Amino acid sequence: MSIVNVKLQARPASPPAAIAGRPALQKRFRTEFGHESGLYRAPGRANLIGEHTDYNDGFVLPAALELSTWVAAAPRKDRILRFKSLLGGDALEFNLDDPAPSPRHDWSDYVRGVAVKLQVAGFPLEGADMLIDSDVPIGSGLSSSAALEVSVGFALLDILGVAVDRVTLAQACQRAENEFVGMHCGIMDQFISCLGAAGHALLLDCRSLAYRQVAIAPSVRLVVCNSMVHHKLASGEYNKRRADCEHGVALLTPLLPGIRALRDVTLAQLVAHQAALPEVTFRRCRHVVTEDERVLKGVAALEAGDVAEFGRLVNASHRSLRDDYQVSCRELDILAELAWGMEGVLGSRMMGGGFGGCTLSIVRTEAVKRFTSDMAKGYTAATNLTPEIFVCSPGDGVSVVAPSESAA
Repeated sequence: MSIVNVKLQARPASPPAAIAGRPALQKRFRTEFGHESGLYRAPGRANLIGEHTDYNDGFVLPAALELSTWVAAAPRKDRILRFKSLLGGDALEFNLDDPAPSPRHDWSDYVRGVAVKLQVAGFPLEGADMLIDSDVPIGSGLSSSAALEVSVGFALLDILGVAVDRVTLAQACQRAENEFVGMHCGIMDQFISCLGAAGHALLLDCRSLAYRQVAIAPSVRLVVCNSMVHHKLASGEYNKRRADCEHGVALLTPLLPGIRALRDVTLAQLVAHQAALPEVTFRRCRHVVTEDERVLKGVAALEAGDVAEFGRLVNASHRSLRDDYQVSCRELDILAELAWGMEGVLGSRMMGGGFGGCTLSIVRTEAVKRFTSDMAKGYTAATNLTPEIFVCSPGDGVSVVAPSESAA
């Protein structure tokens, strides 16, 4: 992995040679908590195509990244979950036996929410000490929240000596974000963090949770460009877009009996019933319906070795997110449009919830070095901002780096 100007809320990504141990985190854990720990990691993700389709029961094509959240963890003899992040703040703790756990409305809700939902799912958690670090940029559309949830959940289950079912873990982490944190996300981010495979993206049917691996040609790299902006309206607008989609389904259901989500609506049906929908609702629905089509066409293109066609679909995805779903912003559009004009770039689009964060570009391997240089210069000239640029390959999902003594 190569990085240009990594600097914001997360620590710089470790080079591959350093990933196999993170001994510094375990050493810091001994200093903080006075005993030994196991070590766990869960990745962030890049969604190649399929944006805002997961909560509409649709299709997505994410890939796990080498960027990860790391948790050093060890069991306690009481029912206290005590944890601290190296990204800032004091150690926090709560009692697993609290009969009415409530959110604090800060980052700790992701940790506590996972513990709460694992207990609801029937796992008899033990108390634990945890020290957390991450090189997934926060708030940038690379799913730092899911990486935190999955790494914590996996660590808590491994401490129990439980054989972790990764789909069950993904579902519990999604419920934590939906029901405890209050972010109404789909399951894609948690799913890929649990089930990613090196060298592959994952085609996921978000209704059935059926999935299959899709190889990514070694002739291309995934280049993530962080716009360095995070507009405050992002989370509220995300929930509004979900409500827009649900409103569209409610209006279409009397006209198309049997539909449960936009996943069940074809573009021809949507266009035929356009008059039944407010203009904004129609545009939101049109993005989701056409994006599902792009995901399936994109998988077919990758499996046929046609990376150029895949790139064209990625570009179309950005235009749809910009024009119909209206979740892009000036900075994301600049990044995408700069990439579209560069040699060796097959496609580029905004990624994540929108209103800031990152773009993903599909770049031929031989063009990556020039791309990163030209992109950094071009974006800075247009915005006076210095982007973070990550050159990535698809990585593995959550894993034990070093088991805790209780689970060894």
